[in-house]
Amino acid sequence: MKKKELQGVKEIARRANVTIATVDRVIHNRPGVSEKTREKITKIIEELNYQPNLLARRLASGKIIKLAVLIPAVTAETEFWDAPLRGIRRAETEISPYGLQVSMFFFDLNDKSSFTAQARAILASPVDGVVLAPTFVAEAQAFTEDCNRQRIPYVFIDTTIPGQANLSYIGPPLFQSGYLAGKLSTYALREASQLLVVNIATAIESYTYQQTEAGFRAYLADHHLPHPVLRVDIHQTDEPSVFRTLQPLFGDSSTIDVIFVTNSRSFLVARFLEKTDLPRKPLLIGYDLVQENAGYLTNGLIDFLICHQPEDQGYRSIMTLYQSLVLAKPIDKEQYMPIDIVTRENQAFYRN
Repeated sequence: MKKKELQGVKEIARRANVTIATVDRVIHNRPGVSEKTREKITKIIEELNYQPNLLARRLASGKIIKLAVLIPAVTAETEFWDAPLRGIRRAETEISPYGLQVSMFFFDLNDKSSFTAQARAILASPVDGVVLAPTFVAEAQAFTEDCNRQRIPYVFIDTTIPGQANLSYIGPPLFQSGYLAGKLSTYALREASQLLVVNIATAIESYTYQQTEAGFRAYLADHHLPHPVLRVDIHQTDEPSVFRTLQPLFGDSSTIDVIFVTNSRSFLVARFLEKTDLPRKPLLIGYDLVQENAGYLTNGLIDFLICHQPEDQGYRSIMTLYQSLVLAKPIDKEQYMPIDIVTRENQAFYRN
């Protein structure tokens, strides 16, 4: 067994907590391994898509494959992105023994120019593949056009842009996610109810919000629910701006019984409800079990959080490039994540 191929076997042995000899027996289908251990090792080999001969050639070449990740910086307001980042780091740990390096580039969700600056920095350095969150549509399209010209494969994470030459999209089925939110809204509907869709983001033009809202409205239309659906776009994501926008909608005669927040900033609307004296609390549906949302889910101001396993999104994004660039595996154009519903009753048991 060549030295560099041995590194891959060592990684499998480490993860399975067995000896290298045991892994070698499984790889070459030799006896002397219990069925339980064989299944455990086989599962890890499948997860890593380990192919001894191909990886040996890859490692013997000595070439380093360089991946770049372009996602929003993690802040108190954008805590959601901490989970994909954890998944990316986990994947990086697993693939680094095979000659891959991952470089992180972070942009400010409130500043399009920061996305453009980081995109330029990526293109100015040698890079073999890119993971990006295409939050700013025009800027992301300009970047992907450059990637196409340079034949750099790229993977979209969490949101997508239709008609692009991306290797894959890894994230929620956006329309279906909004459709589910529409169904959840029916728990609070009365004859006179109105529903409110709240988009709180600098980049409201994102495909995410368009498709999610379309799914929400489609559920109501498909089930012949004639209740009016209002919509507000809040481009300034600070608390005072959110409060100023919502306040006029909730007078004494308000019939808004459902609020659907289309991203992880549901806690800003929950905070508004907490500080506003309303005769009837609206049902509040949002996204992502970030820390501040979890607190309002616990106290009942948020009723439902829809989650799409963001840590696994990050992990899959890196492993997809690994499978394409190193193993030459065919890649699915869409890799949709599950749609999970988290409530006060089950949040303590939800992971990712």
